[in-house]
Amino acid sequence: MTVDWTKEMLDVVGEEHLLLSPDQRDKLSKDYYWYSPVLEPLLRDKRADGIVLAESEEQVAQVLAAAYRSNIPVTTRGAGTGNYGQAVPLEGGIVLDLSRMDKVLEVTDAYARVQAGVRLGALEKLLRGQGSELRIYPSTFMKATVGGFVCGGSGGIGSITWGNLWDGNVLEAVVYTLEETPRRLVVRGPELIAYIHNYGTNGVLTELTIPVSSSVPWRQTVAQFDDFESACRFSHAVATDDSIRKRLVAPVEWPIPSFFKPIVKQLESGASACLLETEEGTEDALAAHAASFNGRIGYVIPYEQYRKTIGLSDFTWNHTTLWALKTDPSLTYLQAGFHPVDFLGQIGQIKEKFGDEVLMHLEFMRSGGVVVPAALPIVRYTTHERLYEIIGYFRSIGVSINDPHTWMLEMGGRGQLEAMLAAKRSNDPRGLLNPGKLNTPVTEPIRSDEP
Repeated sequence: MTVDWTKEMLDVVGEEHLLLSPDQRDKLSKDYYWYSPVLEPLLRDKRADGIVLAESEEQVAQVLAAAYRSNIPVTTRGAGTGNYGQAVPLEGGIVLDLSRMDKVLEVTDAYARVQAGVRLGALEKLLRGQGSELRIYPSTFMKATVGGFVCGGSGGIGSITWGNLWDGNVLEAVVYTLEETPRRLVVRGPELIAYIHNYGTNGVLTELTIPVSSSVPWRQTVAQFDDFESACRFSHAVATDDSIRKRLVAPVEWPIPSFFKPIVKQLESGASACLLETEEGTEDALAAHAASFNGRIGYVIPYEQYRKTIGLSDFTWNHTTLWALKTDPSLTYLQAGFHPVDFLGQIGQIKEKFGDEVLMHLEFMRSGGVVVPAALPIVRYTTHERLYEIIGYFRSIGVSINDPHTWMLEMGGRGQLEAMLAAKRSNDPRGLLNPGKLNTPVTEPIRSDEP
């Protein structure tokens, strides 16, 4: 970072909002990329030249204008809970931290309008105090920000009912462009697909409006089975039973439940399990479904204890991977999509070929209104070549993979790439927004007389 660049940024945001020490730059240039043994050695030494702590839209616009003048890359950060290096600056420059933009601007029975830095856990608590709740959220929701989730996530707890982010779970976004004079865009409807799961590559989201639903008394239940196939059949039956209101249906193969140290004493040794959040009053229906597949109801957390103790969702989605890593650092994960009907056949083929090298973990969700088994299998990592041999086999039998071991949006298979690329060409003509994550030609080259 040049002295002139630093001086200009200090003039824009002030000394309190520009962090330049090596420790600060290192800490705020990281996310949870270390979940991946492929990404960890590639990203561990990447860091910003400076961290800007923005507190208002005006500051964001001023920072982006200054970055444009000096041709400085800008990588946006929320809480840094992403897993693919979304918030890691590949080419230095600025990390624009929006976590101080944390005002709840408006709440109704239908939606919440918030600044991007609002933490999902705090918003859920506020909403439930008013009789509402979030529709969907990631397992990291206590730390994750709304903006970080929209820009780096896809689905989570609640997706079994409400789908993923593209299924109407973002209503409006305020986006700033990185141009000589940054534009403030208000994006709604179909145009939103360019900004969901975009890693901040084509605009900086400063405000979001998301739908909310009425709050539900959630009962948390573990159903247990002698084999994983039975756990899956039960999970599918519950997931497709519209008489059961639900927030979570997550079957896991043994020994994955043994990784859940805070609750392992409550679980049956050797049993595959399904972790559930369903409405209070559905316990008889769950027990009937379990009995149909030779299962039994085990650990239960009644709705009176919701959010008062560690919840079952803390062991699902990518928190399952976290508990696995805490148990055995040689483990990693994949993100897969199985056939909505023939998934058991696909799982059988995988288990026959790889055995305990791949441990199954599913998350039932709705995608475009259809119940599908998404998966975050736990994989024993040995070599890069072996990992991609496993990925290749998944794909060869019709299981889709969104590769969590790349920072490239194109290679990860996420999002609406054509729309994102079009927005990037329009909003970021010099390619300064989170460069290296979305490949697109620079549409406005730097002139030879510019710095």
